Amino acid sequence: MKFAWIDLRTVPEDQRAAVVEAAVHAKIAGIVSDDPAPLEGLPPTITRVLLADSFVDTPHLLTLVVQDEDQLDRLPVSSAFVEVSDDRTLKLACTSAQRLDHTVVAFTDPTKIPLEIVIAAASGSPGKLITVVGDLVEAAIVLEVLEHGSDGVLMAPRDATDVFKLARLLEATSPPLTLTTLTVEAITHNGLGDRVCVDTASHFREDEGILVGSFSSGFVLCCSETHPLPYMPTRPFRVNAGALHSYVLGPANRTNYLSELRSGSKVLAVDAEGRTREITVGRAKLESRPMLTITARSPEGVVVDLMVQDDWHVRVLGPGGKVLNVTELRRGDELLGHIATEQRHVGLPIGEFCRES
Repeated sequence: MKFAWIDLRTVPEDQRAAVVEAAVHAKIAGIVSDDPAPLEGLPPTITRVLLADSFVDTPHLLTLVVQDEDQLDRLPVSSAFVEVSDDRTLKLACTSAQRLDHTVVAFTDPTKIPLEIVIAAASGSPGKLITVVGDLVEAAIVLEVLEHGSDGVLMAPRDATDVFKLARLLEATSPPLTLTTLTVEAITHNGLGDRVCVDTASHFREDEGILVGSFSSGFVLCCSETHPLPYMPTRPFRVNAGALHSYVLGPANRTNYLSELRSGSKVLAVDAEGRTREITVGRAKLESRPMLTITARSPEGVVVDLMVQDDWHVRVLGPGGKVLNVTELRRGDELLGHIATEQRHVGLPIGEFCRES
């Protein structure tokens, strides 16, 4: 679970009380100060971090500034602050992240390569790595570096609004979805139509795809082109997704029509276990092709409909991540899908009556 600490050291005096109150309300994990006074009286749900140059007797989490290996070897606590400005201090940060319960790291240069090195060095260590960030944009980047990210971030907010924005950023993880097994009832050849390939800025795994459907009530897990195909190279960033009218599931339980996707749009990558991650669309490629419709039904009786290109190389995923060519599907075959619990209005879930056919 990612977390954030709020750095009070540079927060303006007239904003400090509001920032602390916001941090408590937003359930921020910790508050950092070089003065113990602002830490007094904070609830036990918040980690109170006292940053100091030398040891002091304190009930708070004492984090000592460390500048060389000798200091680290003699450290009387298990929490350190390291400023990385060169190769020597980078190695110091790596060692600290491997040994200590908490390592706070500030980087003097804008490149994220030193952070990548520290994250890699600390991989498998039980301690927590906290990275100093300048703003919310940098926080979002730092939390995802090397697909793992820093365990936490330390940020000095301008005001209480920044605290709440930071809390929302930490909540922006993509929750898993419940997938269901759909049974194919019919395959219909439709003739010419417009289909959309969704090319993303991410590499799909072999059991990943995106959820697409003609009806907002249900979706089929469409396979990426990660698997080898005859006559053409793999395109592990692409999903041949379906007809332009189709819904595609995105973050925050919101849908878009495939025709609406543009460079920079967001969709959900979903694997065969229902794990999800938000990915960015690089481009949406629309072309006229022969089409076919897959009609399937969930165990609860919900009809799921998907129109895709009528070609052998277009694939969907079945239980266990089995790759299925759409032109070889037959009545009784099983697919992976997702059943929605709400109807949609402009892509948003809404509890109203709606019939699609």
